[in-house]
Formats: sequence, structure tokens, C-alpha cells
Amino acid sequence: MRSIKLTIAYDGTCYAGWQFQPGRTTIQGVLEAAIQSITGAPARTMASGRTDAGVHALGQVVALRTDCRLEPDVLRRALNARLPPDVVVLEAAEAPPDFHATGHARRKRYRYVIHDGPLRAVFRRNYCWQTFARLDAEAMHRAAAVLRGTHDFRSFQSSGADRKTTVRTVYDVFVRRGDADQGDLVTLEIEANGFLYNMVRSIVGTLAVIGRRAKPESWMAEVLRAADRRAAGPTAPPQGLFLVCVTYDMTGQPPAEADRPGYVKTDDLGAE
Repeated sequence: MRSIKLTIAYDGTCYAGWQFQPGRTTIQGVLEAAIQSITGAPARTMASGRTDAGVHALGQVVALRTDCRLEPDVLRRALNARLPPDVVVLEAAEAPPDFHATGHARRKRYRYVIHDGPLRAVFRRNYCWQTFARLDAEAMHRAAAVLRGTHDFRSFQSSGADRKTTVRTVYDVFVRRGDADQGDLVTLEIEANGFLYNMVRSIVGTLAVIGRRAKPESWMAEVLRAADRRAAGPTAPPQGLFLVCVTYDMTGQPPAEADRPGYVKTDDLGAE
């Protein structure tokens, strides 16, 4: 039995998220159907994390265990010939036999896009949150700086996923406004060793309150210290969220606990 590491991108607009759900169209469902059409055998895949309905991916990573003998790039091309046009396999590569798409991940990076122009951006509506109110992106960037480091991010976890710990380490975070013809776009990027359920969207919703000047920049630190979801801002909608990339330990061993203080078993993970 081989282990294949697939890197895929998808537009999540028309899907009920990554995870297979009977009677609903999901990314996992269409991917496994395409694999079975090639191999003739039922397929079961595991992603680095379960994205919610409407959330997109630029570099989702999927582990596939298969007896198929096709070379990885041949398999990639065959899958792309069978997948719908809003899903694409960017890369297929041999992986260690025990490759674990979730457990071996060291870091994930997400991007969130906000359109804060006064008019509806009809061609961007599936790929951003439209606030219709000008945001102070520089204030949001300064406020986000308190998130760097290892903290309890309980204030930014929505209910619906029971995690062993709400402690995570944020390695990088920034907020910036686009230039020239993208001046109405505000982008947040954040990289961490793991994310809680709706953590990125809750952070964005909180920063947007600061960006509207309804709260001071110092409020972000107060929310973080509170360790209470009720202290934070709203959860931003899903369509502005993109999973950018996942960084792996490909030695075949799970990362050390010190590297991933939020590491939990795969079956404990909810959507991010």
C-alpha cells in the first residue's frame, strides 16, 4: 500500500466544506469519486484539516493510501481530467508509508480578504467579506501583533469542537491594505502550529471592530487575556478565508510536543 501526498486547490463556494457528508457535495466527496474512477477501488483520503462550507484552499494537503501503481504525476493528470473545474490537484508525490496529513503538519498559513469599498464588489463576493465601511488597516495590523507567540486562544474558538487544549503558537501575522486597483482590499495572513474552530474568522471579526474604530487597538490584548469567546468580536463570514499552505515534518515522525502545543488526534479535529 502506497502513500501519496496530494496538494490541491479549490474554490469552496459550491461545497459543503471538505468533509464527506451524505447527500451533500463536498471536496472530499468529489476527490474520492475521481480517485475511485481511476483505481476501481473505494478511496479514503485525509486532509490537513477540515475547511468549512464556502472556505477556499490554495494549498490543501491530502494523504491518499492506495494500491494504484500509477506514477504520481500520471495520477495527478488523471485526477485533473475527472475533477470539476473548481478543484485541481497541483502536485502529487510519494510520501512515507505512515504519512499523516494532520499529525505531521507543523504549521498552517491562512489568508482572509476583506473588501471595504462603499459599493458591492459583485465579482469578488465569493472571495471576500464586504463590510461597506472603510477600515483602519494600520490599526488592525498593530492590534494583531499581540497574537504572536504562544497563548491560550480560547476567546477566538467557536463552540462545536472539543479540543484537548486551546493553546496555540502564532509565528506570523499581518494586516495590510492593497495598492492601486486593490486599494479597497484589506488582507490578513496568519501562520500558526494549529488553529481552533473558527479561530481565524473570529480574529478577523475582532480586528474589524478595531478597524471601524469601535474599539481601541489595546482591546485585542484584553480579548486575548479574557479566554472567553463572549469577549471577542463577531465571526467573519467564510467566503473570505483561504488555506494558503501547510508545512510538514516529512521524517515520518510526529512533531515534538514543544513544536505543536495544540496537537490533538485526527478524530478530535473540527473544521478550521
